[in-house]
Amino acid sequence: MSLVLTWEMICQILVEDLGKRKVASWFVPHALSDDQRHEHVQYAKDIIKIACRNKKFLNSIVAEDETWCFRYDPTTKCQSAEWRSPASPKGKKFCLQKSKVKTILVCFYDNKGIIHHEFVPEGQTVTGSFYLSVLEHLWKGIRRVLPEYSAPGSWFLLHDNALVHRAVAVQEFLARKQVCVLHHPPYSPDLSPCDYFLFPKLKLPLKECLFEDVQDIQAAVTSSLWAIPQEGMQGSFQSLLDRATRCIDAEGMYSSLLFQFYSLTSVSLHNCQSV
Repeated sequence: MSLVLTWEMICQILVEDLGKRKVASWFVPHALSDDQRHEHVQYAKDIIKIACRNKKFLNSIVAEDETWCFRYDPTTKCQSAEWRSPASPKGKKFCLQKSKVKTILVCFYDNKGIIHHEFVPEGQTVTGSFYLSVLEHLWKGIRRVLPEYSAPGSWFLLHDNALVHRAVAVQEFLARKQVCVLHHPPYSPDLSPCDYFLFPKLKLPLKECLFEDVQDIQAAVTSSLWAIPQEGMQGSFQSLLDRATRCIDAEGMYSSLLFQFYSLTSVSLHNCQSV
């Protein structure tokens, strides 16, 4: 006589007898290879080593990145959660898409605040030559408002390894200005202050806001950007050491701190993979 297992019996065996539970996947930026994990760890060790040698290191980092800003950006499922009694009906969240009307923000900041930001003009592609023009604007702003950064080697530029950042003209400009560039490993938003702090803080107040056009988006983004408290910006660089330590302990895998921000908002131009 054959035994017929029902779905309820299978679930009972999995949960009660085997102690299993169903767990949803985390969304992470990339499925890291062994070499990328090694590079991730090495970068974290370098950050800690430089910070130990130079007590002013964290206060002299200028972080940069680019991000999309949308006409309409819906809240996530986590953000739309509400307090309800057991008898209350369950709320509904409609599947809404981000608007196709959007603009790209390029932003530089340090522990004291925003140093320079600008929006990519409509129809303009972010190329090496365009990024070079942004760096030239940054350099003029630094000489005007941050004279302490004018001396050679007085600050560290932290941007990712995007192709536009590695363009020959960009490298020559930074070498000519004697700017110290931190080698950032690929797919490492967990060690990028813009990704784990600045852009989430910038975008949360803009969720579910509907703007008229690109000019309205840019005005709202600028207002939200300047509303971020300086204390938070200081803390974002101090937390870089803690994140580097977590990265080393995890042998180069992404820290759980990263997932908190990916559950709240999309933070960069990069795509995520589910693992």
